[in-house]
Amino acid sequence: MKELAEVRTLKEGRYVVLDEEPCTITSITTSKPGKHGAAKARIEGIGVFDSQKRTAIQPVTAKLYVPVIERRSGQVLSVSGDIAQVMDMEDYSTIEIRIPEELKEKGRIESGKEIPFLRYEEKYKIDMK
Repeated sequence: MKELAEVRTLKEGRYVVLDEEPCTITSITTSKPGKHGAAKARIEGIGVFDSQKRTAIQPVTAKLYVPVIERRSGQVLSVSGDIAQVMDMEDYSTIEIRIPEELKEKGRIESGKEIPFLRYEEKYKIDMK
């Protein structure tokens, strides 16, 4: 699910859809309007689910999509390799989520534990800091 928002209302740290992928905005720079044109904004962001850097240059009056990313919690049912099978605590559905490298080594993902995760459309990511 996504909503439309004007470029001038976006702020650093918020989400925006760049290249059909939800991203966290890392920086926004705006130029002054010229003699024959409108002010432009350069938006830089990092993908929430794939961690790739993306940029977009748009007029400040243009509209971009803002993703509605849900924060949910789930219980880990099992761990096999770098995949955790998690049961969503709201609708009791079972999903498989890839475990990030920094969480594998510490052993923080174990069966029976409750973990927070992000959900956008059909993409999931463990959200432990």
